[in-house]
Amino acid sequence: MTSSETDSLSTEGALLQQGQPAGSPLEDEPAFLVVGKLRRPHGVRGEIVMEIFTDFPERLRPGVIVFVGERHQRLRIRSRRPNGGTLLIAFDGFTDPESAGTLRNNLVFVRADDRPPLPDGEYYHHQLLGITVVSDEGQELGKLVEILANPANDVYIIQPEAGREILLPAIKSVILNVDLTQNRMQVHLLPGLLPE
Repeated sequence: MTSSETDSLSTEGALLQQGQPAGSPLEDEPAFLVVGKLRRPHGVRGEIVMEIFTDFPERLRPGVIVFVGERHQRLRIRSRRPNGGTLLIAFDGFTDPESAGTLRNNLVFVRADDRPPLPDGEYYHHQLLGITVVSDEGQELGKLVEILANPANDVYIIQPEAGREILLPAIKSVILNVDLTQNRMQVHLLPGLLPE
């Protein structure tokens, strides 16, 4: 039901929610989405290990422009190759381990308006954060404040105005409808989902 592009905190939504820089020009729409984090140089040709935070790593191919760090430094990808669960990536102008090392521990962003379209019924995390959650019986439950990415399904954390958080599994039998224009999500509460 959701896709990451901190394109999921697998991580986008979560990183943005945790106060990472998003470059947001409008209230609920980030200008940049987190797709990865640069870790350490690899080899002697300027490659650097990138942790992947996007469901669409195939978009990070040679020639693509990305934005690195809090200042959103504009860099062109020179090469990329898989490395287990990470990527080995190199940028134009970074040709040795010393220059690549200057990028260590920086987040990698793409422009939000360049994100791939999702199939009907799927949403990026940032689109759902802050949405009002209402039960199918009309009870307002609170705001969706965080998304936990799990292998089986995401879990939405709902914060009511008063009381304890509500954890909702992002499955079809619970999430009935999402209306981004009305900023509302309708849910069905299975037994045991509301805190006692």
